[in-house]
Amino acid sequence: MAFAAAVEPLRLSNRIAGKTLYSWELVSETGRSVTCSNGTEIAVSGGLGDVAGDAMIVVCGGVDVQRATTPAILSWLRKRARYGTTLAGICTGAWTLAKAGLLDGHRATIHWENHDALIEDFPDVDLTKSIFVIHGKRLTSAGGTAPLDMMLSLITNSEGADLAHAVADQMIYSSIRTNRDTQRLSIPARIGVRHPKLARVIEFMETHIEDPIGPSDLAEAVDMSTRQLERLFRRYLNRSPKRYYMELRLERARNLLMQTDMSVISVALATGFTSPSHFSKCYRAHYDTTPYRERGAHASPEDDT
Repeated sequence: MAFAAAVEPLRLSNRIAGKTLYSWELVSETGRSVTCSNGTEIAVSGGLGDVAGDAMIVVCGGVDVQRATTPAILSWLRKRARYGTTLAGICTGAWTLAKAGLLDGHRATIHWENHDALIEDFPDVDLTKSIFVIHGKRLTSAGGTAPLDMMLSLITNSEGADLAHAVADQMIYSSIRTNRDTQRLSIPARIGVRHPKLARVIEFMETHIEDPIGPSDLAEAVDMSTRQLERLFRRYLNRSPKRYYMELRLERARNLLMQTDMSVISVALATGFTSPSHFSKCYRAHYDTTPYRERGAHASPEDDT
């Protein structure tokens, strides 16, 4: 989706304008075709050395971007950056740019599922939750349809808003988003409940994963008693605040286990568990497996050699 959302606006711009405004080529590290996670095979026109010197480079990443990010790719990107090339990362492609050190000191974004992992791995990146970020010669966008919005912004800047709107109409895209829009649905939309105090408590929980807030402090923050808070969660979410909070922390832990090389102990600390044994016990109760087995199940075959 992210790949098509980045390329199609360019094709449609040329079609609507009746001339070539944009051109692009697809390349891979090896110069051979690549296969998407949905099984679609994409032909490329060459390898990294075939890219024109004045081209803007867009790195498109998908599942397991860490394993696809090789030393050769990192070296090539760093070399292009030294020549002043504009570099973009779409979906998890931002992780590759960050790994190369090319997002240090820059505002950037990445798909929300990879957000926590990138923060842990690359603290010098000014990471946001925007759908896309354009910061100097570094562009990043989240996955899904977010690259479409980024490309429409670039088309607006270079060719005018009329063309960008015409492209959006062709794609049946009725609401162009800006870099001020965030990736995920609002908390009320996600939980299916429009209760302002409940939404505020969940927001507090989501922003305090590493240092969990106690039930009494959560209740006080929204001017409620602890008992009222318990009833609120039971009524709308069918679980206690403590249970809901634990599920949020364990979900964050699972993302970190699958998407970073952090040790299990480091993941435990990053999600508010001071005892590795307690972390393992809670994780097993929720996911029916241990953190160590979870890490092993998502390791590449090369990790065992």
